[in-house]
Amino acid sequence: MGHMLTISNSIISNNRTSVEAYVSEPAGEPKGGLIVIHEVWGLVDHTKDVADRFAAEGYLVLVPDLLAETAMTPELATELQATLSDPEQRSKVQPKLRELMAPLHAPGFAERTLASLQACFEHLYAIPALAGRVAVSGFCFGGTYSFSLAVSEPRLRAAVPFYGHADLPVEQLRHIACPVLAFYGEKDAALVDKLPELTERMDEAGIGFASVVYPGTGHAFFNDTNAWTYDADASEDAWQRTLGFLAKSFAA
Repeated sequence: MGHMLTISNSIISNNRTSVEAYVSEPAGEPKGGLIVIHEVWGLVDHTKDVADRFAAEGYLVLVPDLLAETAMTPELATELQATLSDPEQRSKVQPKLRELMAPLHAPGFAERTLASLQACFEHLYAIPALAGRVAVSGFCFGGTYSFSLAVSEPRLRAAVPFYGHADLPVEQLRHIACPVLAFYGEKDAALVDKLPELTERMDEAGIGFASVVYPGTGHAFFNDTNAWTYDADASEDAWQRTLGFLAKSFAA
């Protein structure tokens, strides 16, 4: 089991950044450091469990609480996920969801979020035992910000976004200095339809980009607490691919 830690004293863009993060540590010498970025539901138990699973594989993991300024709670997240999966109830809950998610679209949110992620990166990067081996992985909201952190931090060793958006021009993608492995569910049309274009832009930018699309699955297929989206086979395959990708990236 992990614990909460305040990551602070990192100067990013002339602002002092402080963020609460869940920390999960391996039993022995760490293979590397990993930032895990939660879904749009915030720092719920599922994300902490994913961090603990990575720690059991030998990684020192930080999960920043990036949505602390919203009114989202783990209980509300569970309720909303269930309601959104019911076609008859979905329209009723969408206004509430838009209200809760409004802070994500407020001016400065993206900059503050990246500053928090950068603070977590600097914290891990400064740990001698990690020897500069730091990667990022994230889900949904976290998948999108995994791409963003890869663009802004050239010292990252790997990025593993799960069903994240990367609507970025080639000029920005060229700043990525690490390999990227991205996962998608076939039914997640909003992302899968754009994947060929993203692949072309990644190729043009000279990025080592690989993607896996799992047939018959949709968004959030990795979330085993969401009975409406979870796919055990796709989840296990993505997990094993992620572990292999991290091991290869940290060994490079």
